Amino acid sequence: MARSIVIGAGMVGLATAWHLQKQGVEVTVLDRDGVAAGSSWGNAGWLAPAKTIPLADPSIWTYGPKALVDPDAALHIPIRVDLGLWSFLARFAAHGTQRAWDHAMERLTPIDKLALESFDELTDGGVDAWTREGPFVIGFAEEKDSAGFLHEIAGVVRHGQQAELTRLKNPRELAPQLSDEIAVAYRLEGQRFIEPSHFAHALADAVRERGGDLRLDQEVTAVNSDGNPSVTLASGEVLTADSVVIATGAWLPKLARPLGVSVRVQAGRGYSFTVETDEPAEHPIYLPTQRIACTPYEGRLRIAGTMEFRGPDEPLQPRRVEAIVNQVRTLMTGIDLDDRHDEWVGSRPVTPDGLPLVGATRAPNVYVAGGHGMWGVVLGPATGKLLAERITTGRTDPAIAPFDPLR
Repeated sequence: MARSIVIGAGMVGLATAWHLQKQGVEVTVLDRDGVAAGSSWGNAGWLAPAKTIPLADPSIWTYGPKALVDPDAALHIPIRVDLGLWSFLARFAAHGTQRAWDHAMERLTPIDKLALESFDELTDGGVDAWTREGPFVIGFAEEKDSAGFLHEIAGVVRHGQQAELTRLKNPRELAPQLSDEIAVAYRLEGQRFIEPSHFAHALADAVRERGGDLRLDQEVTAVNSDGNPSVTLASGEVLTADSVVIATGAWLPKLARPLGVSVRVQAGRGYSFTVETDEPAEHPIYLPTQRIACTPYEGRLRIAGTMEFRGPDEPLQPRRVEAIVNQVRTLMTGIDLDDRHDEWVGSRPVTPDGLPLVGATRAPNVYVAGGHGMWGVVLGPATGKLLAERITTGRTDPAIAPFDPLR
């Protein structure tokens, strides 16, 4: 039996392990912390292909400068001497054109179309977790605020996806948590959501039940490519296998750069917390102007937002939580923003061109799966399936061909 080591126990790594097992591969999963310990835990849990789009778009040229001087803006860049960060931002901003957006969207669309059925394959195959249909409620304070979002949805449809959008007569019809300050709302169909940490743990359990070895609290310090691939742990132990997959999210460059993966991966940190609601929260809510995503979670409402470009291991910045609170305080009602639980920060792996890194490195039989930005959860199962196929058959599916890590 072939053996593979997967480094990273988030959604992408676990899905890859599950699909490798389906192909008859014996799998060991390593993680320096635990299951879903990174950005797979506290994110919004949206399975929304219609919103799985390039992060850089033309609005960056108008929104970006305003965000730099607005302490409550969703985009936050610390003012510091960091040549690597500013180099990344320059390349990221260079992709903020309609032409670049369309180029990236064309390449994301094939895997976007596989996203939901890939979750169904996991749950049908024994992963004891659920996905739930929307609709998603999209809210705006004024009519003019909706123009950018409607343009995005039109772009997604133009590239071949379905995104049924209907105007709501009453913004609070499906989301009583919206205040009277929200004057315009739409319902977006065809999307789903999950409780991401629960789904990831159920996926880890399924990998174990199939005979997988999950070794947590095991930091990998190097991936070696001499002969059969091997990994070196912080303890000094060396493990060998027939193939190695690096799926470490925002920490991917540490292990992948020596293997020829030179695309910059920058931590784009998101924040979230949960609150009680006076009325049950049944549907996800999106406030595009504020870049705030809300999702029902364990009987509460998870409120998530912010794109903060800092190092992946820097501590949680309370001011970013405060910024989210300030943004939603007048736009939502029937929630207690001062009684917050589960405050969290997670580092999402962002690439300058908005495309993931999925495929082979220069080292024989060593692969990477990461760089999904905000879309690691929704694209994780499809990524894992297609990468497992690449590892076991040598065939690169057209849906991941544009994500060549050596580009």
